[in-house]
Amino acid sequence: MSLVGWVALYAIESLFFYWVYFRDGADQLEGTLASGFLLGNFAPRWSAEGIRLFVAVTFSMASVWFVVGLFAPAVRSW
Repeated sequence: MSLVGWVALYAIESLFFYWVYFRDGADQLEGTLASGFLLGNFAPRWSAEGIRLFVAVTFSMASVWFVVGLFAPAVRSW
């Protein structure tokens, strides 16, 4: 994957995580089937706080992987 694609993918992911964590995304996703498709199989059972926790942990791991991918192009390949 090119560097531009890598940065664009991270930007889109960051916008989604921002919406879920800081906006009302967690409240809207709580208990819905959409949360199962977007976050994971068990997400429809989680409360809004659980969804926010999942997003915070996932985003921190994704951020580390993004920085690694900036300096090591081999990890960008799918």
